[in-house]
Amino acid sequence: MTTSPLWLVTNPASGSNTPEAVDALCATLSPARTIAFPAEQLPTRADLEGAGVRTLAVFTGDGTINSAAAALEGWSGALLVLPGGTQNLLSKALHGDRSLDAILADLPNARRTRRRGIRTSQGMSLIEVLAGPGAMWADVRESVRDLDLGAMAETFGNALRETREGPAVHLADPAKGKPEGYRAVLLAPEADKVLVEGYDFADLGEFAAQGFAMLVKRNFREGPHDDIGVFPTVTVRSNAAIALMIDGERRDGSTQETFTCEEMALDFLSTNAPEP
Repeated sequence: MTTSPLWLVTNPASGSNTPEAVDALCATLSPARTIAFPAEQLPTRADLEGAGVRTLAVFTGDGTINSAAAALEGWSGALLVLPGGTQNLLSKALHGDRSLDAILADLPNARRTRRRGIRTSQGMSLIEVLAGPGAMWADVRESVRDLDLGAMAETFGNALRETREGPAVHLADPAKGKPEGYRAVLLAPEADKVLVEGYDFADLGEFAAQGFAMLVKRNFREGPHDDIGVFPTVTVRSNAAIALMIDGERRDGSTQETFTCEEMALDFLSTNAPEP
């Protein structure tokens, strides 16, 4: 399929954005413009429409991809998500767990597809939302990414304290799960509904170990959890403002948050085989 004219967004702070990788990517894609985020602003829908851009390639982590997609809802072009971060969860969903070279080799056969995500008060999640005190571990992840030892110590202490002592999150509608609530509730798209899992910890050591493994590395489902269910819409409540982690990035919610599964008004390029 035709992808030109194409613009490329990179992020030098992301996991795979070495200068060599970016140079090789530019040689393959021949972008009309390359934007190095965050030194340069992400393009808006008006920017792309004004330049007649057909494809925006994003070689970054999931958080930057989320921000780029949010600004482009309603655009007639397509977003090409490439594995430029650490976890690359959206790239894996669209292309499988494959290398950048393998994805680019299949690009002529890519198809347009729409993605369902979790709509929140703080924007759309294309992968997953974590709600509750446990979402504070996203701040630790940022300090680890920046290799700031002082910030790592401070954010680790804050996250450990909040996860252990902060008000729990309860499922209010539907009224499911533990009556005492959870340290963190994971919400992810499942067909056209919201999948919900509850996370808690038994002791201080488990708080630290599981908090770091689950929330900094973002391998949530490898940790112990309650499979609460799949619902059309989910409302959670807490006695304090609910911390959110949306596709790996921290946001602050209110004391009550409602989540729905919706289709995003934006095309993505996928090299996966179509679902039957």
